[in-house]
Amino acid sequence: MTQPRSRNRNRSKRRSITCPHHGGYLDSVSQKYPLFATKPEHLQQHGLSRRAALTLVASFGTVPLQGEWLEAFWCDRCQATQWYHVRKTGANQYSLCTVPQTLWTQVAGVILPTGNPTVGEFTRRQARQTRFGGVKDFGRIG
Repeated sequence: MTQPRSRNRNRSKRRSITCPHHGGYLDSVSQKYPLFATKPEHLQQHGLSRRAALTLVASFGTVPLQGEWLEAFWCDRCQATQWYHVRKTGANQYSLCTVPQTLWTQVAGVILPTGNPTVGEFTRRQARQTRFGGVKDFGRIG
């Protein structure tokens, strides 16, 4: 007699991302923000030789890092949302660490908290204003 086949055997399992403080499952509250490298040093930290890293950066300018991203998670026990640098280490296995400030410059699709560096101070100030002053905003000409 044969064993009955499990109906749910092909169903994907929940990502095993657990809170580093409590060990409970974390719920994602944001999209995944993929990381990229723009400097050879970033690629060398991921195990590439100096020569290969220099060649890749010279050829492509930016190189996407596979299996790494930033994501915000909600912990039910902490009652807080925390951003983590997630690395996929194996099939349904992940490692988490808090996001260092320097890593935010390597993320695709994130708005810089300091604003767009190509926008001038006058334009930034005008965008923050809530009322329209017309020509008076430009001061006295002459």
